Amino acid sequence: MTEKISEDQVKHVAELAKLKIADDQLPYFTTQLDQIIGLFETLSEVDTDGVEPTSSVTDQINVMRDDVAEDWHQRQALLDNAPDTADGYIRVPTIIDESGENE
Repeated sequence: MTEKISEDQVKHVAELAKLKIADDQLPYFTTQLDQIIGLFETLSEVDTDGVEPTSSVTDQINVMRDDVAEDWHQRQALLDNAPDTADGYIRVPTIIDESGENE
């Protein structure tokens, strides 16, 4: 299989995923990503003429419940157990910081 994925592309994908990959790991991940793309190319060769599209693998359709909040009497107990709260909400740390300050 000829290499279709470059190390620069792997670096780019890693940056998008907020992953740090050491330079010595690039060849390994480049080969892996190239093999994954190769698997999809193999799948695209399968003749699917006459095959009905599959939208669900189960026979259950729209199994849902009403979106109703219940047991709000436990709200304060929940807030009391949270490490940080503000104005009746649980505060959580920032996960995606696109400001560029922490790079």
